[in-house]
Amino acid sequence: MAILSIEPLTRQAFAPFGDVVETEGLTPLSINQGYASRYNELANVDVGAEGGQINISLFVASVRPAPIALRLMERHPLGSQLFMPLNGGDWLVVVCTDPRAPSSYRAFAANGKQGVNYGRNCWHHPLLVLKDASSFLVVDRKGGGDNLEEYWLDEIIQLDPRTAASSPR
Repeated sequence: MAILSIEPLTRQAFAPFGDVVETEGLTPLSINQGYASRYNELANVDVGAEGGQINISLFVASVRPAPIALRLMERHPLGSQLFMPLNGGDWLVVVCTDPRAPSSYRAFAANGKQGVNYGRNCWHHPLLVLKDASSFLVVDRKGGGDNLEEYWLDEIIQLDPRTAASSPR
């Protein structure tokens, strides 16, 4: 059984898999007569394949027992999938380039101010939270076509959330 180490989530480290959604280091536009700030272009939402449309939903996730046994990876060939935490809780992101190759897996510790936008066809593990009842705003694709591919791992990969050091706040 392979054990996956966890690294902090950064834009640079996550770039091969999609976008880190955060405002850290960005300059906002002042809007609403100066009473609000707007951060534009935080992610490349890609849902138009085969006539797809944007779907906005809310996920509420539960904690998995530690150490986490990674058994399933999934990807969405027709669109991106964005997760943005709403409760401010730290969470984990697991991606890979080839679900059959354990050496291609990477795990990231995301802080509660960071979301991710998995690029189209990016292999990723389903949502992994560190606190029960963690809510996420999800932006992904709705419409016709087969937009889910799952791969069940032959060999379980373990992830220990207690070793996660979250990204800078």
